[in-house]
Amino acid sequence: MTGKIRRKLIKSEREKSPIFNYANDLVACPLCDREILPIQRDAHHLIPKSKGGRKTRFLHRICHRQIHALFTESELASKYNSVDQLLTHPEIEKFVAWIKTKPNHFNERTYKSQRIRPK
Repeated sequence: MTGKIRRKLIKSEREKSPIFNYANDLVACPLCDREILPIQRDAHHLIPKSKGGRKTRFLHRICHRQIHALFTESELASKYNSVDQLLTHPEIEKFVAWIKTKPNHFNERTYKSQRIRPK
């Protein structure tokens, strides 16, 4: 449970933030340019929280999981800390070309890359 003052602070932060759209409006995924249904919406920290990141962007759940399946947190913090930089990676380009052909509600299991999978 959150107190009344804490709820007011959270609400005022949500209203000020230009990145978040908390309404049930459809938002476009910056990675695949498809509309994100509210149930499929994930907030992705451009720089992981463990590395001091605060900014977030809404992505499709499948796009978000694919990013974390391909990259370590250190790679995300140093090389791929923006959507434009993510789109330059060949595996992400291949994924985006594939996912653009799917409907907005499409979801499939994502597997960790063998490159970063623990042995």
